[in-house]
Amino acid sequence: MALESINPATGELLEQFTEWTDDEVAAMVGRTQQAWLAWRGTSFAERAALMKKAAQVLRDNVDVYARTMALEMGKPISEGRAEVNKCAFCCEHYADHAEGYLADEVIASDASKSYVAHRPLGVILAVMPWNFPFWQVFRFAAPALMAGNAGLLKHSSNVPRCALQIEEVFVKAGFPADLFRTLMIGSGKVDRVIENPFVKAVTLTGSDIAGRKVAAKAGQMLKKTVMELGGSDPFVVLADADLDEAAAVAAKARCINSGQSCIAAKRFIVEAPVYDAFLEKFTAATAALVMGDPLDDKSQVGAQAREDLMLELHAQVEASVAKGAKIILGGKPLAGKGSFYPPTILVDVVPGMPAYDEELFGPVASVIRARDEADALRIANDTPFGLGASVWTRDTARGETFAGQVESGATFVNGMVKSDPRLPFGGVKISGFGRELSHHGIKEFVNIQTVWIR
Repeated sequence: MALESINPATGELLEQFTEWTDDEVAAMVGRTQQAWLAWRGTSFAERAALMKKAAQVLRDNVDVYARTMALEMGKPISEGRAEVNKCAFCCEHYADHAEGYLADEVIASDASKSYVAHRPLGVILAVMPWNFPFWQVFRFAAPALMAGNAGLLKHSSNVPRCALQIEEVFVKAGFPADLFRTLMIGSGKVDRVIENPFVKAVTLTGSDIAGRKVAAKAGQMLKKTVMELGGSDPFVVLADADLDEAAAVAAKARCINSGQSCIAAKRFIVEAPVYDAFLEKFTAATAALVMGDPLDDKSQVGAQAREDLMLELHAQVEASVAKGAKIILGGKPLAGKGSFYPPTILVDVVPGMPAYDEELFGPVASVIRARDEADALRIANDTPFGLGASVWTRDTARGETFAGQVESGATFVNGMVKSDPRLPFGGVKISGFGRELSHHGIKEFVNIQTVWIR
């Protein structure tokens, strides 16, 4: 099997990579285990110095890495630069805070001395997606390495160049050889890696289908997992919201990363009194977005990452229309080269349609009318997903109360849902379990060890 790097904006094959054999994979896992045995004894200061160098490597090569993302998965290059800089910030955050996050916790007991320590687990396997090909990896790698673990990356098969460049960041920063390595394998070899006794835990970001498979295998092997899965985030507009601001942010929240984000707003739930006014403003803001070549700084919406994913998205739109939804913007792939799907808005969306029930992983918005605030909350929670949500209101106390009733891992009041190294990130329901980022994330892959001394 070959891993292929294909430019989704042109359909051009950029490069092919030969998949590693089982023996090559096993040998690499063994080498990473050996690197970890030495790394676990390093001090936080030693780790932090290298992690800050990694941040500098990222910043020094921001244009190179952003270009790779644009070529390999169609991300607008301006968003790629922002992603690389965010990865650098994440590295610096954990370089500065890991020691404090993992400090011993002294607890009074019947011992003369008792405390909780946080010890590294060992080699952690990361199964990562293509949509934020650098950020998804660094938000795992920075805390994992700072905690004293080692990392193995099984990246999405359509972004092999990104995967190798991420490995290169750690090499250039001076991390020990083999401490963080990319495995050049497809999804068919993941089970074998999980079975390897040197692999102690698994983290996955991806679809709930992929999450179920990997979590089941890890559970069979009694290995810890963190699952960050899909989302169908509600964007709730209450009647007292600032509609101009809400509509402007809504267009960006739906179409960031060309709509291919687990925490992109997907269901726009609007109270009836302001439904028409919001829809008019939202449609205008969305129609104004510039779609084009991902390498062009003016482009705000690029290509969909793969043709098959674009066609799957369009099938969801067509199935929703067949059941009564109406298209008021976009709604069909662009003719010509590349996998371009324009920003699309659907109305009259009801349960039983893919646009209501499923995650639409592309720039397609479902706008849903709610009778009142209680109905808006009901619709927001009427989903199997529970990753992010936002609510818009001029009354922040009202928004905070509403946020506390939304079934999600994060709810933002008057702001677009985003991830931040300082705040925990993850979901509930079929959006997964466990947390990334903040002190919660770095503690997912440590041995929380009780020490009791008389």
